Amino acid sequence: MSASIMKLLSVVLLLLPLSLCLAEVVEDFIVSCPQFFPTLNGEISPPTGFIGSQYKRICQTLNNTAEFATLYDTTNRIPVYSAYRFTGLMNCTRRTGDWFIEPQLNTYTESNMATESAARKQPQIDNQAKNADYVGSDYDKGHLAPVLHANSQGCSDATFTLTNAAPQDPSFNRGQWRVTEREMAVFLNNSCITKDLRAYVVTGVVPGNNVLKETDNSVRIPSHFWTAFCCLDQNNTHQSSGGYIGENINNDVNGPLTRQNLEDELNILYGINVTLFGGGC
Repeated sequence: MSASIMKLLSVVLLLLPLSLCLAEVVEDFIVSCPQFFPTLNGEISPPTGFIGSQYKRICQTLNNTAEFATLYDTTNRIPVYSAYRFTGLMNCTRRTGDWFIEPQLNTYTESNMATESAARKQPQIDNQAKNADYVGSDYDKGHLAPVLHANSQGCSDATFTLTNAAPQDPSFNRGQWRVTEREMAVFLNNSCITKDLRAYVVTGVVPGNNVLKETDNSVRIPSHFWTAFCCLDQNNTHQSSGGYIGENINNDVNGPLTRQNLEDELNILYGINVTLFGGGC
């Protein structure tokens, strides 16, 4: 076998593991992965209010299946929110321990979600979080789209990307926020899914005043975590909705709130007008 063919085969084999984990930075969620947002009053309704070139839209895809959507803040190096469909308690709790990054946030030429070691051939990773940012920080990598709400093992695996994680106080992550995720999942399962309703969830964070490490490109620590849900019938009519918000400390979570009450709190915390579910839930 010639040296050129051997070299070609080596390149192909090197790329095979990456081809299993696809993600895409897109211009418009409504065009590229609308299935994670409710249709209300005839319009697909991602959250609104976040405007600026630092916000990048990612259709998070694993094994050629889009699992959820994330709006990512490349300035603060944390997600703004992740949105997904909740389809029931599936018990997809196996964890591989691997965390991915998104090379497209730097190059826009590589469509593969990848481990950091595989992405080192890309230009410097400087506008998203890395595993090293969390080392010695005393903060967890807090999922926005959580493992507990995953509708398949593939979806669960796909949540382990740093574009779906933000620094979370360990006591909060493993305490009250985990309780909230469980309570909301049980409610959605019993009050929406079993009644043939479609459940949509969006979970986000509010950037705080502190960072993980005092560097130019450090990861911002959220001051709050929040989540909201909207259940629609087969005619896209709102039947149930609510939300929760909690400080990123070992503290209680406020909720359930109405969608409007949660929006009111977010408007104050962000200092902008935020709309969830097009204001229709």
